Amino acid sequence: MTETFVPLADIGRARRVSPTPLQPVPATGLLRDRLGRPLTDLRISVTDRCNFRCSYCMPKEVFDKDYKYLPHGALLSFEEITRLARLFAAHGVRKIRLTGGEPLLRKNIESLVEQLAALRTPDGLPLDLTLTTNGSLLVRKAEALKAAGLQRVTVSLDGLDDTVFRRMNDVDFPVADVLAGIEAARAAGLGPIKVNMVVKRGTNDAEILPMARHFKGTGVVLRFIEYMDVGATNGWRMDEVMPSAEVVARIATEFPLRPLEASAPGETAQRWAYADGSGEIGVISSVTQAFCSDCSRARLSTEGKLYLCLFANGGHDLRPLLRGNGEGEAGASDDDILSAIGHIWQGRADRYSELRALRGPDTTDAAAPRRVEMSYIGG
Repeated sequence: MTETFVPLADIGRARRVSPTPLQPVPATGLLRDRLGRPLTDLRISVTDRCNFRCSYCMPKEVFDKDYKYLPHGALLSFEEITRLARLFAAHGVRKIRLTGGEPLLRKNIESLVEQLAALRTPDGLPLDLTLTTNGSLLVRKAEALKAAGLQRVTVSLDGLDDTVFRRMNDVDFPVADVLAGIEAARAAGLGPIKVNMVVKRGTNDAEILPMARHFKGTGVVLRFIEYMDVGATNGWRMDEVMPSAEVVARIATEFPLRPLEASAPGETAQRWAYADGSGEIGVISSVTQAFCSDCSRARLSTEGKLYLCLFANGGHDLRPLLRGNGEGEAGASDDDILSAIGHIWQGRADRYSELRALRGPDTTDAAAPRRVEMSYIGG
């Protein structure tokens, strides 16, 4: 999907030099796009690096030892991230999720968490601050993250069978260490914990029931995610997608389920409760049941590009507004950056999954520009 780009270099100066200046977009706490969707969630990627090589995200044949990651100087500093997060909050963002790559690989990530935890919404409330991780470093990091102000974690775990899991992460990482990380997060008070399982038919779908059995009654919310056509390197095929309806049906053969209402507007997961009251599961059906119509999420890449859709092929570079042009010109003011964010979101009309569904369940748009990789902007 091609985004509508706003000339960011002009936004901060248009009122001074343009014969037809852009109108400023002040922060009112409610910013809507062209389809009436508010901006409430911001996902911030803090690194493009990961220590796993999951085939659906960072396949080893592409992300090999010669792959060129972003240099450190290209990454937004913690202070730059916090400044942008504060401005997004002024526009209505209430939830921030730190992602990657693997966010716990970013050095001193606890310092960023502490800065973000100090932010407040216009009505004085703290932001909902969460983090998605593969769990490999949680044993070492959980207590420090909680002390810094992180509220919750989501852990990616694609199976309990050690052989299956090692094959999925493709770096021979043992499942026991991720389970230990989940326990460390629980002990630290980072909850309620969510566990995300990407389901690929023929690869790990036999793990659906074992995962349900393991986490049922523990307080952990298990969520099953349809294998998505994100980026251009994961070899996505529709016949490897297991529709969420099949996942729910499979679990219901052993554990009766009843549907639950969404916990918040724009929630991606459809919720199901165990009939015996021992917890719930969720399913995220972005392939078979698109939820574009109420998507309220924006994504900020680790080098400062703003993406309006997980399936986007281009972003809006905010870094020059923070740092200037590198030739002596200062960065933009808070008001100008607020206005830039406002113009970008107000021009948003992205609905990739809905359009894919209209084309047909077995097709992708082969003529579309290359989409951004999930490891670059987070899930």
